Amino acid sequence: MRAERLFRVLGMVDPALVEEALAVRRRAWKAWAAMAACLALVICAGFGWLVSGGFQGYGNAGGMSGGTSSGSCLPEEPAADSGAGGAGIEEGLSFLSYAGPVFPLTTAEDPAGLTAERTVTWDFTPGVYPDGEPRQWGAEVEDAYTLSNPTGEDITVTALYPFSGSFDSLLETRPQVTVGARETEAALYAGAYSGGFQSTFEEEAENTFNLAPPESWTAYKALLESGSYLHQALGDGPALDMPVTVYQFSDFAAPHEEYPAATQAIAFDIDPEKTTILTYGINGMDWDENFRRYSYFVPDGVRNEPDLKLLIVLGEDLGPYTLEGFPDGGCDRGEEIDGVSCTVTRRETSMDAVLDQLCAYSRERWARTWGDRAGSLELVSQEMYQRAVAELLTQYGLFSAAPMDRYTDGRLDDILQETLSQDRVLYLGFPVTVPAGGEIQVTLEFWKEPSFDYACSGSENQDLQGYDLVTRLGSGLTFTRQRVVLENEEHVEVTGQNLGLDPDEGITSVDLDLEQEHYYLEIRPKEG
Repeated sequence: MRAERLFRVLGMVDPALVEEALAVRRRAWKAWAAMAACLALVICAGFGWLVSGGFQGYGNAGGMSGGTSSGSCLPEEPAADSGAGGAGIEEGLSFLSYAGPVFPLTTAEDPAGLTAERTVTWDFTPGVYPDGEPRQWGAEVEDAYTLSNPTGEDITVTALYPFSGSFDSLLETRPQVTVGARETEAALYAGAYSGGFQSTFEEEAENTFNLAPPESWTAYKALLESGSYLHQALGDGPALDMPVTVYQFSDFAAPHEEYPAATQAIAFDIDPEKTTILTYGINGMDWDENFRRYSYFVPDGVRNEPDLKLLIVLGEDLGPYTLEGFPDGGCDRGEEIDGVSCTVTRRETSMDAVLDQLCAYSRERWARTWGDRAGSLELVSQEMYQRAVAELLTQYGLFSAAPMDRYTDGRLDDILQETLSQDRVLYLGFPVTVPAGGEIQVTLEFWKEPSFDYACSGSENQDLQGYDLVTRLGSGLTFTRQRVVLENEEHVEVTGQNLGLDPDEGITSVDLDLEQEHYYLEIRPKEG
């Protein structure tokens, strides 16, 4: 199964982070201790993807909550069986992992004069796993439009097709575009992180350490209906041209034969009102009022962690600092060791230049380690990646007016990594010319991941798959007809819907009420 996203999840967790968790001794290492415990939950529940969440933070419990902020792995009270034919609750089940709806086509310009008919086809032809084992997971979707122009002049627009996803899943989820009878290249635009933040399940006090991905179609309605999200996606990204001072560590040496987790620490005093510090490649931090100490495992050519180590200073520069070596990440006083050294290079530059360096480095690093998923990264340009990182920093990180707790430690590793996996709405843009008095066909084809409940969650719905469709959200087109079609439906059992389909009676296509915003379909794969 594609919680199966689980394998993406575990693939994103650096093994070095697990090793670090075992060396935790101080408050600054609370993140890694929590992570070690959370990994067991990931293996059980397959929720979201997990990273450190900063020196103080936690992993993503948002994916666990399934419509609640409790952070529990268990679902809410099971909803009544939706039943075929539209019985049951109007909005369908609330799944622990929500995949987002199928959105309607729209245009960048005012489409005045154009009308549209739409047919959405869900094809449940079984697929196979790499080993050839049959697999009924997700659906092939064809979202087809007939655009008509009743006016006396040709109308040319930039069509925009939104789809929910993430950068690291583009290879699977990016739609194929056909205009007329020809496959068309489309430009990719990326919206910002589409979710929010919520409290950790280990803390009583309210905080924003955890990611909270969208949990229902109404979350996307709130995100898209004003048009500001699309405007941001099509506009210019934030400029981070503020001056910074960068301390880069290189030429590492340590007695790894005797101390496999040998650690380098840099300590200094700052005035937090005058100095802000961001890091990359740094594994630990501890502090006391003005005192700061950052540390990292000395690269040994074996451990899978970045060999690029940076302290980025905004505001007043660092004063005197000390470098010390320790046998492990605990960095306990009295346990200092000799033989740990590095070269520290100081340079003055801009934050944009630092992000350019880090994004290029991270792209190259993940391209080496992602395996088959590296193709998704190739679909994301350096410019798009860097822009998305800057948006996360300015909306929720230390460059925002109210930073989320998850990012207050300034750990850029998390920002860069989470930018690749966080939920967002992406757009494909392509030109369409509809001739005067004529029409043209526009078709989008893609594989659609279902919404689902995680294995071992205790949910009664963990063998079900959910699909959502919205009829007009975010679209300026005038629709004259919309319909839904099921194909190869004999491979699945329809367990819930509000569409009016009845495959047992041969009703596999229905026209939709254009005044109804949202439709849902829930299925269970048939065995054999």
